[in-house]
Amino acid sequence: MNNTEKIPGTIISASILNSDLSDLRETARRVDESGSEWLHFDVMDGNFVENITFGSSVLHAVKPFSKAFFDVHLMVRLPERQIKLFADAGAQNITFHTESECDPEALIDEIHSLGLRAGVAIKPGTDVSGVMPYIGKADMMLIMTVEPGYGGQGFIPETLGKIKAVREAAPYIDIQVDGGINDKTAALVKEAGANVLVAGTYLFRSDDMHKAADTLRNA
Repeated sequence: MNNTEKIPGTIISASILNSDLSDLRETARRVDESGSEWLHFDVMDGNFVENITFGSSVLHAVKPFSKAFFDVHLMVRLPERQIKLFADAGAQNITFHTESECDPEALIDEIHSLGLRAGVAIKPGTDVSGVMPYIGKADMMLIMTVEPGYGGQGFIPETLGKIKAVREAAPYIDIQVDGGINDKTAALVKEAGANVLVAGTYLFRSDDMHKAADTLRNA
C-alpha cells in the first residue's frame, strides 16, 4: 500500500495546456515563480478524447527549465504505450483512466516499477466505484470535474459527491481534481476532500499568477 497515514496538504498543479505553448521556457518560469508545486501535462490522443495535445517530447523540452513536480494525465486509449516514453522524459506522476483499454492493476505496477507515482482517473459520467478497487494500490485518485478533452470548461457540481466518497474511503490518499478550478470552485472541492488542484485558465490568465495560486491554496 502506498498511502501513508498523513492528512495530505494542498498542492497546486498548473496545467500547461492553458499556457502560451509558443514559449515553453516562459511557461516553466511562470509556474516556478508562482509557487505552484506541480506542472500538469494533459495528454490527449484524438481517440480516447477528440482533441490532440502533445507527446512526451514536450515534457522533455520543458524539464530543464522547471523545478516543479511533473504530473502527467494520460487521456489516451492505450496508456500502456505511453508509460515508458513519459517516464524517460521526466514524468514523476502518471495518471491514466479506468475507462481506457488497460489492466489498471498491471499498469499501476508498471508505473511503480519505473519509480513513479501512479494515479487513477475517472470521467464525470463514470461511477465512483470505478476507482475504489485501486485505492490501496494507487498513489492518487483523479476525479475529473469537467468532461475530458478541452480546457476552459465549466465545473460540474455533481462531481463533488465522488470526491467526498473517495475521501471517506481513503482519508490519507491524494485526491486530484481537474477542470473548472478557480477561486470559487477551489473552496468547494477542498471542502469535499480534494487536495491536488489542477488549474490552467485561472492561473495562466491571471495578472498575478503567484497570487492566483495562493488564492487556490488558501480557499
